[in-house]
Amino acid sequence: MTDAGANAAPPTPDTRKPVVAIVGRPNVGKSTLFNRLVGDRQAIVEDIPGTTRDRLYGDAEWKTTAYTIVDTGGLEPDATEGYSVLIRDQVAVAMAEADVILFICDATTGVTAVDAEIAELLRRTERPVVLLANKADNEAREDLAVDFYELGMGEPMAISAHHDIGVREVQDKLLDLLPESHLEAETQVLRMAVVGRPNVGKSALINAILGEERVIVSDQAGTTRDAVDTPFQHGDRKMILIDTAGLRRPGRIEKGIERYSVMRAQKAMERADVVVLVLDGNEKVAHQDQHIAGDVAKAFKGLVVAVNKWDLAEDTEEHRNTIAHRVLTRLRFTPWAPLAFISAKTGLNIDGLLDLVGEVNEARSKRIPTAEVNAALREAVAAHPPASSSRKPLKLKYATQAEIRPPTFIVFCNDAKSVHFSYRRYLENHFRRRWGFEGTAIRIQYRSRAE
Repeated sequence: MTDAGANAAPPTPDTRKPVVAIVGRPNVGKSTLFNRLVGDRQAIVEDIPGTTRDRLYGDAEWKTTAYTIVDTGGLEPDATEGYSVLIRDQVAVAMAEADVILFICDATTGVTAVDAEIAELLRRTERPVVLLANKADNEAREDLAVDFYELGMGEPMAISAHHDIGVREVQDKLLDLLPESHLEAETQVLRMAVVGRPNVGKSALINAILGEERVIVSDQAGTTRDAVDTPFQHGDRKMILIDTAGLRRPGRIEKGIERYSVMRAQKAMERADVVVLVLDGNEKVAHQDQHIAGDVAKAFKGLVVAVNKWDLAEDTEEHRNTIAHRVLTRLRFTPWAPLAFISAKTGLNIDGLLDLVGEVNEARSKRIPTAEVNAALREAVAAHPPASSSRKPLKLKYATQAEIRPPTFIVFCNDAKSVHFSYRRYLENHFRRRWGFEGTAIRIQYRSRAE
């Protein structure tokens, strides 16, 4: 069974983006570094060797340079059968495609025989190779990086992809080695994931959106196992639909293919810009629905709740308001999520659902001028000054929006650790009342600054 994200076509010459390939033996942190560079947890990360079996392509950028990053499977040079042969072949292809190769090793294990064999393979390429000693998250482990000089691949860079240590230095190194590729303005393609418990009508909704029987639909729960990315267009907006397997409660997940399907569904949510959570309008909101919505919020994604099978319901404004109140009360972690009442079977309000997804994505892309952010901060503090958990009064000095998708704000104060959870929630609600942000999680980070 293959992974949809991994099957994305490799970059064509028309993209004019240089390619960086990450190679190394299993379980040295390739996927973690890939996710760090791409800024999205696209590759499944586990402690099980060989978790990433296919090449994954992701778009990355640093300063004025855009490039394509390739995450390969774990490389075992002497592999003679099974996945290991496929992995070795994939790495060979990645090496042929790449402009620069990141050779990643594990500083905690030291140089292994497999590392030495991989180094021997890499010496056959004319591409520049950057040697990385990963998992060097303290001074003692940084000192271990010098052991990798014996591979004859130049100076090893001590990093910790998991803790984001040394990653910026790696990106700067790539700028020195990659051919120039200045960023060009591109129309963002909206990535939408459709998720939900088995048998709530998720596959029927996907078929209604795409207008074809692409997904097998039956009354048996969990009919769809694979996640498949499908591009389509709604009005003037280009979109990609990330189909996922139905999510089940953790206690019901069986080993093997079922567990992998759930992992894939979770990964699809993480790759999406906006997630559509499908509910059965004839059933109560289940604990698993709450769990899924919570995962979306933790991943700081956009969320639209699609109440399906509305063709069987009493379609009045009063009934809609009643159901909306019940749903949002149960989905207490995402009270900002808009609802769409639909019928995948009849096509009721499918266009309205897609319009709502587009509006949520625009909210995720909203940028607020710093002057307005600071005005809102002063207004919030004046209305409700923060309490201090220490002897020193807590002062929120100034704030700015650092990123979009998701909207990310940084609040500078004299003691970030003493900002109480309730006040963090208050300030988020204040920002939402000021600027909307309907349907999207927002991130507010607090940083200490000396007086």
